[in-house]
Amino acid sequence: MKKLFETLRNINKIQELRQRILYTLAIVLIYRLGSYVVLPGIDPNMLANMKAQASGGLLGLLDMFSGGAFSNASIFALGIMPYISASIVIQLLGMAVPYFQRLQREGESGRRKINQITRYLTVAIVALQAPAYIANVISQLPNEGIYPFDPAIARPGGFFWFSNTVILIAGTLFVMWLGERITDKGIGNGISLIIMIGIIARLPFALFGELVSRLEQKGGGLVFFLVEIVILVIVILLTILLVQGTRKVPVQYAKRIVGNRQYGGVRQYIPLKINAAGVMPIIFAQAIMFLPITLVGFTNSESLTGFAAAFTNIHGFWYNLVFFLMIVFFTYFYTAITINPSQMAEDMKKNGGFIPGVKPGKRTAEYLDNILSRITLPGSIFLAFVAIMPALVSKMGVSNEFSHFYGGTSLLILVGVVLDTLQQIESYLLMRHYDGLTKSGRIKGRSPAMNMG
Repeated sequence: MKKLFETLRNINKIQELRQRILYTLAIVLIYRLGSYVVLPGIDPNMLANMKAQASGGLLGLLDMFSGGAFSNASIFALGIMPYISASIVIQLLGMAVPYFQRLQREGESGRRKINQITRYLTVAIVALQAPAYIANVISQLPNEGIYPFDPAIARPGGFFWFSNTVILIAGTLFVMWLGERITDKGIGNGISLIIMIGIIARLPFALFGELVSRLEQKGGGLVFFLVEIVILVIVILLTILLVQGTRKVPVQYAKRIVGNRQYGGVRQYIPLKINAAGVMPIIFAQAIMFLPITLVGFTNSESLTGFAAAFTNIHGFWYNLVFFLMIVFFTYFYTAITINPSQMAEDMKKNGGFIPGVKPGKRTAEYLDNILSRITLPGSIFLAFVAIMPALVSKMGVSNEFSHFYGGTSLLILVGVVLDTLQQIESYLLMRHYDGLTKSGRIKGRSPAMNMG
């Protein structure tokens, strides 16, 4: 406890770090307040059906990502997920389309152009999703819950549809802008932090609901609830090991003499992360898994049949199987675009470094690529297993809302974003020669793959 208070005092002494943290908190406050601003023309007192619809299933997961904005019929109801979906499409195009490949090689100017295209695509996606969401809101509310109605046709008029579609588009763009401001002037990665804040906002309700359920409905009492908490802590610790785990590759640097000084001649290590892609594979896979519910108009999954029902049931076999395989695929995909073994081998060669027993150049690149492939496989499988854990624990009697925190996107994002933010704070403290949040000062965050904004 003494260490914590000392760290807080050190943070307060660094003006830039203090300003960045306060700026981040201010942006987060704006985002949370916006989650309760209801779309014009909708009576906030008539949202009981919306909240019931979003209490479980895939809509419940979507509501958690938006911090409750979805069930509140808020101006931020569609949240940041359309931007994530647009980012997926652009990055996939970067692998297949020469134009996007050329932009990726153009440095800062190319990155700005890609970001601009991503924003345009985000607008297009929200423009498609917004009418479906509005139609769902209308279907869930009684006539007196929406005003004014067109008396001739007993339903909302064209202005209601147009204005709220524009507002939902502007809401998503504003949330995206808030995330970019956090990245530029705050602490942590803004887009990821906004997703995390939405998840954390639902945690107290889920925790309290599970406690009440154990005491009154499901049985088991306080003992079962404590067992669930212990299991949750164990899963969190395993997730932290997954995020921080590395495989060290020894690199020997040859001796170099510059003037009268001798450099090199020492062995160092390259830490290759078991999960170099961070939590991006699970965010991207989840964004794609939201597509079926979007295509059918945010309909309650209980009323669906066939293909749509199978892929909107987050506790079903086919949903989790496809989700599992997609996470494994995106882990390899993101590792491939994040880490370039050829570039690493070239940099080592230029600096007089080599891996003992491996020839510099092409052989070194192949050696690093083989190691990455071997350590990425168990990392991706474990990542996918943690992702589908909510479906497994729900079969054991854990409530649907609370089960989201037993792994899945929720837990991985929470752990990944918290570690990444702590790492940035740690860096500021160490640069000013203050002790960090840990004795070693070696908090490991996510990889650069998490930087999306």
